[in-house]
Order: sequence, then C-alpha cells, then structure tokens
Amino acid sequence: MPNNFLTKEGYQKLQDELDYLRTAKRQEVANRLHEAMEGGELIENAEYEAAKNEQAFVEGRIQELEMLLATAKIIDENGRKKSDTVQIGSKVTIKEGNFDSETFIIVGVAEANPRDGKISNESPIGKAILNRKVGESVKVETPGGTYNVKILKIS
Repeated sequence: MPNNFLTKEGYQKLQDELDYLRTAKRQEVANRLHEAMEGGELIENAEYEAAKNEQAFVEGRIQELEMLLATAKIIDENGRKKSDTVQIGSKVTIKEGNFDSETFIIVGVAEANPRDGKISNESPIGKAILNRKVGESVKVETPGGTYNVKILKIS
C-alpha cells in the first residue's frame, strides 16, 4: 500500500464521512431494505436489488475509509519546518511556459483534488516537483506528453 498522507483537515473530512456512513446512511439503507422486503416477492423486486447494491457500496466505502484512517500519516502543516525543497504539505507555485502561474498544495492520494488546488504527491506534477527547489525547471511526464514547469515559490 502506498504511503497515505493526509492533512488534519483531510483526516477530519474522511472521519466525518465515515461517521455519517456508519450511522445515518447505514440506517437509511436498512430502512430501504426493510420496506422492499415487506413488498412481497424478492426475486423480481428492483427496489430490493437497488437497496442491496447500495448497502454493498456503503459497506465497501466504510471498509475503505477505516483502512485509510488507520494507516494515515498526518501532515502537520503548522509544525512542519520551513524547507527550501518541495515536500508533502508544501504550497508550491509553478509556471508552465507562457501560461499563468498556478499554486498547489502537495497532499496524499486520498485527499487530492486539483479543482481545490490539492495535487497528489503521486501525480505526474507531484512526483516531478518533490524535493526540488525554487528556480528549478522540472520535466513533467504525463500520459498526454511531456512539458516543463518552473518552481516559482515554496511555502
């Protein structure tokens, strides 16, 4: 299993999801199953099948979250010593060619969300810029091709 890095915020978000699934969502699915079983024949009952599928999804997600949280390594953004190289938890500003600069926070896979400015340490950009310094130009290899980015700022 790859290293499972989470910020405190990301850990709490996953913990909240797990709590919701264990309580409210499990009960909701159980009620749907109960109602579907009262409807008579289960062989051709589409609502029963849908509820069973949802129950399987919920239980699978609960197991996944339990494993993620049990093996998580918390990134302490406040206690992290100032580094002149890109690390997990670093806020990094990069620039590709003539495009506008972009700022990302390097996080673990479970917390990655590029739309929110969080990229995984295992993504092509994340891998390429880890342990690099301000001013370095780095080659990023992606399935869609190779391009270069320059690291402008690390905080």
